Amino acid sequence: MAKRHKTIYPGVFYRIAKRKGAKGTERVYYIEFRKNGKIHEEKVGRQYSDDMTPARANMIKGQRMEGKRLSLKEIREKENLWTINKLWEEYKSILTNVKSLKTDESRYKIYLKQNFGDKESKELSLIEIDRLKHELLKTKAPQTVKNILSLLLRIINFGVKRNFCEKPSFHIEKPKVNNIKTEFLNDDQIKKLLIAIEEDDNEQIKNLMKMALYTGMRKGELLKLQWDDINIEHCFINIRNPKGGQNDKIPLNEAAKNVLLSHPKMEESPYVFPGKDGKQRVSVKRGCTRIRNRAGLPKDFRPLHGLRHTYASILASSGKVDMYTLQKLLTHKSPEMTQRYAHLRVEALKKASDLADELINGIIGKKKEDAE
Repeated sequence: MAKRHKTIYPGVFYRIAKRKGAKGTERVYYIEFRKNGKIHEEKVGRQYSDDMTPARANMIKGQRMEGKRLSLKEIREKENLWTINKLWEEYKSILTNVKSLKTDESRYKIYLKQNFGDKESKELSLIEIDRLKHELLKTKAPQTVKNILSLLLRIINFGVKRNFCEKPSFHIEKPKVNNIKTEFLNDDQIKKLLIAIEEDDNEQIKNLMKMALYTGMRKGELLKLQWDDINIEHCFINIRNPKGGQNDKIPLNEAAKNVLLSHPKMEESPYVFPGKDGKQRVSVKRGCTRIRNRAGLPKDFRPLHGLRHTYASILASSGKVDMYTLQKLLTHKSPEMTQRYAHLRVEALKKASDLADELINGIIGKKKEDAE
């Protein structure tokens, strides 16, 4: 072994070794200290490649003696472990097309990194996850907490599928959320809203709200809608990057078709409802709120989202549209989301059944009168 050379710091020395990545030699620094009755000798770094100095080596010695720092060997071993931090970085690099990635990154940095980042999945415990959940529920909505824990679960499952880590031996229980809000306008409210829409001066917002009512499209789908997505001749609309994932199509009814035929086009912009400089519009809150207030609708009615619900509710309550068809029109990927309107269809069918009862009894009554 190469000769030890002392430094001005007790317990810090170096050996001369061949320089890494270049010609010549360099110093490799070591520390020696006593802890728990044992003498420890550890390499802390190279002169050039690690930018190590005697002063830095002495500082590391103090941290090692106080238990505030891992050894170089332990650090390198840890770097090879699939911690939650490392899984998250891999998750980001591979799933770059995940729409919620920016939001997920914010959630990870704020809520998960500090608590679980340096741990492997097998080191997680149910009690610390429950502790985080209960702490967050003091100030955050159940849906927010559910999203945070769902992200942690997705990261772990990502690692498990690729054999990077082990699956925890316990189940991560997310908060129960009851946030299904079905906003529905009655006939009188719809009439007042349509009047308020027609009275507005902003042609873009007017037609945007009409399309929401006539097609049931989501706000994001309407804002991303381009003229190339519309087939007037064959009467359908291509839904670009919908909430559920793959592109979809919905029929273009006559009312929506008339809105689009009269809608002004902005030159050099592909968007049907363009924003500033012809780019994709990002907000319609001010205009929609203005129209909502003029129509005298409830303050908690969300204009575009509420019009989607109104579209669905009208169809369901007609009794003429089955739930599968409604699911396809709303581009729901699973029937569970459409089930919120099921009670309206049941009510419509009950009315139809009551009408049949009334008609049949009317016929029986008339026969009795004829017999007399």
